[in-house]
Amino acid sequence: MAEFAGHSAAPDSGTAVRLTARVEGMVQAVGFRYWTVRKAEELGLRGTVRNNDDGTVGVVAEGPQAVVLEFRRWLRSADAPGRVDHVEERMSPATGAFSNFRVVY
Repeated sequence: MAEFAGHSAAPDSGTAVRLTARVEGMVQAVGFRYWTVRKAEELGLRGTVRNNDDGTVGVVAEGPQAVVLEFRRWLRSADAPGRVDHVEERMSPATGAFSNFRVVY
């Protein structure tokens, strides 16, 4: 998955986008999913977070582009729980498929 190529100008906060990410590192059994839901809810995003069988965490988040980019920065920051070594991601248009943000199993 390729990284989203950001623009130098401020992003249009009204454009709804979807972030699909695979988070690698020490991200299971450290509260990563719980804190991801809390951060997404704080930002008003909709989507899901799940533990993957390979030890990574999968995240799908939809919302205004500027907010999704802020969430993406948080995923990569020291503020995220555990230790994030790498985030593989792609951005696409939002589908509106989610009514909230929750953990899926």
